[in-house]
Order: sequence, then C-alpha cells, then structure tokens
Amino acid sequence: MNDYEWSAEFLKIYENAVKRYREGAKAPETVLITEEIKWLALIGCRPREFFDFVEDYARGGEPDPGTALLLAAQRRSYFLEIQNGRWEKSLPSSTLPPKSEEVRGIRWLPRLIEKAKRKLRGQMDDDLMYGCGGDRGFCRQFHIHLSDFLKRVEEANGDDAQVIDFMVKRGERVKSS
Repeated sequence: MNDYEWSAEFLKIYENAVKRYREGAKAPETVLITEEIKWLALIGCRPREFFDFVEDYARGGEPDPGTALLLAAQRRSYFLEIQNGRWEKSLPSSTLPPKSEEVRGIRWLPRLIEKAKRKLRGQMDDDLMYGCGGDRGFCRQFHIHLSDFLKRVEEANGDDAQVIDFMVKRGERVKSS
C-alpha cells in the first residue's frame, strides 16, 4: 500500500460501495469486493463499520465521505502507530454504558466516550457504529465534529475526566452563544 495515496484509495472504495449500495447491495459482503475488504484491513477498518458509513450516507446523506475519511485516518494512525498493525478483539455492545446514562448532566457522553475508545482500538462490535444517528445528534448539539471528539478521546489517553471537563465547558459555550 502506498501510504501517500491511501486516502484517495479509501474514497474510491467508498464511492464504489455507495454506488453498489444504491444498486441494491445491502450487506458488507455485497457492497465490498474481496480486494477492498483486504485493503481496508490494512488500515484497520472492519467491513461492517465501513458498510455502516456507506449505508447511512446512501440513505440520508450523512455522515459524508469526508467524515468517513477523517475517522478512518484517525483509526488508521492508531492502528499502524500504536497497535503496530495488530487487531484487538471486538467488545460486545452490551458492555457499553446505556444510551440514557449521564455524567455531569450530559446524557450520552459516557456511551460516546466508550464508543470512541473502541473506534480507535478497532473493537467495535458489528452491531455498533461510532458516528450513528445518536452520536451525530450529540455532536451536533455540542457543535463538535465526530473526528474532533475522537481526537479529544485519543489525546486524553484513558482519562475520561479530561473529556468530560472539555464537554462540560463546550456545552456552556454553546448555550451562551
């Protein structure tokens, strides 16, 4: 794989997958061909998570291809630089905080922090998506891009209090604007 051109290849695969989805392919194994699945594995991307982005975009226009690329770039960097290209086992979605859980008055935040950690580590269960409609709604409410939230979680290096403090302050700024 040419590291310099990986983003162009990602977007080409994304565009082809959206086209296949719109033509009737409605599963990861039909939206992606074998060579694409193998290539995505080299950057730390599971077929199901890629499919979820394609499906949501093809059906509703978001998350857009640029967002998918930004998230893939963060996962790729973590996968190659921190995990040395080694996969970790996915974790069941039943171990996530519930959607209704709050921290410091912010519903969804405990869940989104954990989903971001799993996204970075490649531990997303097939029935889970970082960037789902709930995540997008949360980020829209707090005026933060999904990739910026993911970066904040990565920089916190397991210190959830840092992320929580940041989001509390962000929420206060959003309310006052």
